[in-house]
Amino acid sequence: MAGLWRIILLAWVLFFPALPHAAAPAILLAEVYRNQVDVTRYLVSEKLDGVRAVWDGKTLRFRSGREINAPQWFLDGLPKRSLDGELWLGRGTFERLSGIVRRDVPDDAEWRQVRYMIFELPGGEGDFRQRAEQIRQLVRQANVSWLREIEQLPVVDRDSLQKRLNEVVKAGGEGLMLHRADALYETGRSDTLLKVKPWEDAEAVVIAHLPGKGKHTGRLGALRVKTDDGREFSLGTGLSDAQRDNPPAIGATVTYRYRDLTRHGLPRFASFLRVRAAE
Repeated sequence: MAGLWRIILLAWVLFFPALPHAAAPAILLAEVYRNQVDVTRYLVSEKLDGVRAVWDGKTLRFRSGREINAPQWFLDGLPKRSLDGELWLGRGTFERLSGIVRRDVPDDAEWRQVRYMIFELPGGEGDFRQRAEQIRQLVRQANVSWLREIEQLPVVDRDSLQKRLNEVVKAGGEGLMLHRADALYETGRSDTLLKVKPWEDAEAVVIAHLPGKGKHTGRLGALRVKTDDGREFSLGTGLSDAQRDNPPAIGATVTYRYRDLTRHGLPRFASFLRVRAAE
């Protein structure tokens, strides 16, 4: 019987080879704003804490290239041209959104709450100011509730940018994005696109669970993590009670936020943010 199963398995591999994974789409990635540019050359928008999604006119994908299993009605409402944006539920809802959009079988009722917020037209013509207007027109023409443009506004000066950042963060937002108004479409990491946040964030791998003390006795006290360059430190704040009772697995990649770096290159005031979902 075992021999028969081996023959069946070999036949399956020969006649039904695995489908190749789509390559990660080439997209524009942001640098961090550190007062290094003339902000009046940029348009500003709110930085949405959503899931990056790229639409090629037929298929919706994560930035990794893996297909997003959205309902067919959701896809049918999108224009037959490339779009780049964020799937979004609202401020402070990333964990819930992540669960919705990563299911193999989409839940129609939950997807009715998701919005596809567009901020770029891959391969689009003209400068960014012109592409932003094209996005507004595409959204109006599509006329579906789940397709929206991210509002892009001019920046008067650094003081007004800081005031806008304070307003967004106070209201529960994550930060701002600056996109150079005269920029032609490009891909890769560039200061054409800048993220403006009161905190910076990065990723590290969990290497140990440290026991808690005091009110956290008997459960997780902190995560011991390691960065790509080999630096180790502990994340003891930002964890919910549920995460302390059921902590991220050793080997999991987590995102943390921090203010700045010490002279030894370690994050100052580091705080756990979330587990990075596989894509």
